[in-house]
Amino acid sequence: MTTLRAFTCDDLFRFNNINLDPLTETYGIPFYLQYLAHWPEYFIVAEAPGGELMGYSESATALILCVFTVMGKAEGSVAREEWHGHVTALSVAPEFRRLGLAAKLMELLEEISEKKGGFFVDLFVRVSNQVAVNMYKQLGYSVYRTVLEYYSASSGEPDEDAYDMRKALSRDTEKKSIIPLPHPVRPEDIE
Repeated sequence: MTTLRAFTCDDLFRFNNINLDPLTETYGIPFYLQYLAHWPEYFIVAEAPGGELMGYSESATALILCVFTVMGKAEGSVAREEWHGHVTALSVAPEFRRLGLAAKLMELLEEISEKKGGFFVDLFVRVSNQVAVNMYKQLGYSVYRTVLEYYSASSGEPDEDAYDMRKALSRDTEKKSIIPLPHPVRPEDIE
């Protein structure tokens, strides 16, 4: 049975099986610690029965390895109806994909964002990552805008565009937060 629990500092040393995936954005330890300190409720990990970390989400104790995680935060302006949950990272270890873990983590992050009075949940995803784009669409997300050259490339390749995908929450009764923008934006144009 998979266990969902809060991410802890010890997990930073146990989730390499997830972060080594080429489509997973990786960050330095101070970045993860900042999220853990400021938005611990948005940093969730899933553990397999054998102790493997299956994944993580960051908007989310026997020997356990990480199979997936989700990491997120709350941000924006209430006055401008932009208060929202943001999915910073969602990653599932390759051997645990297609089991519904990502959907469950996203559901938890959305529930937390609802409780915090968010208008929507948003995330950024590489335009080329069609598997993820399609999964998010199945979860009710839509492309709000394209962000040009959002992801830095390595080894001299061109930077990659991202989709800013959103899902309206119950507070956004008119669904204004998900009306697509007609033109792409640059990273510096994002608030």
